Amino acid sequence: MKKLLVLLLLVAGGWFWWHEPAATWRGLPAAHEPLQVSTALPAPFEHGDYTVTPLASYEIKAVVLSRKRYRYDAGSKLAPLDLALGWGPMSASTVINDLNISQSGRWYEYSWSEEPPLDADLISAHSANTHCLPSTSEIRRRLLAVRRHDIVTLKGHLVEVNGPKGYRWRSSLSRTDTRGGACEVMWITGIDVTRVK
Repeated sequence: MKKLLVLLLLVAGGWFWWHEPAATWRGLPAAHEPLQVSTALPAPFEHGDYTVTPLASYEIKAVVLSRKRYRYDAGSKLAPLDLALGWGPMSASTVINDLNISQSGRWYEYSWSEEPPLDADLISAHSANTHCLPSTSEIRRRLLAVRRHDIVTLKGHLVEVNGPKGYRWRSSLSRTDTRGGACEVMWITGIDVTRVK
């Protein structure tokens, strides 16, 4: 009997893992564009063995399309989590449900079955993979608790990080670029999370 119960729990857990619930909200919970300002920036600062240079102040409210935890790659000490974020038309549940969204190797990818639910240029201009660099242990804890379909507001800076042996990680400063270098590298000083019910 115990073996059967364990087997059923494993099957149920696997089903939930591969079949996450669809988004069900109405409207656009993250309707506005991110706010980016490149003036009055803090000076570069040290963070462990790294130098962090703010490139722009940045604030974004977005739906979490996907999340990926990193533990072993070169950036994991700085950014333990990547969030694929969607705003504007990419925060609509009907659009999100019609896309296959995944993350791996610090990349965010999406595809569709037949026709895209939104013009492809709008998808790329209203979603981004964000490498999340928490500024404090409390923000790190809150970031790691974020789940798919949460609505997050992140505040901080887009940054360039330089470190030992020529290490360099530079944020994109555009929402319309794609491919290598298009991700946001964000030093996060504030986070607010709303859980969609």
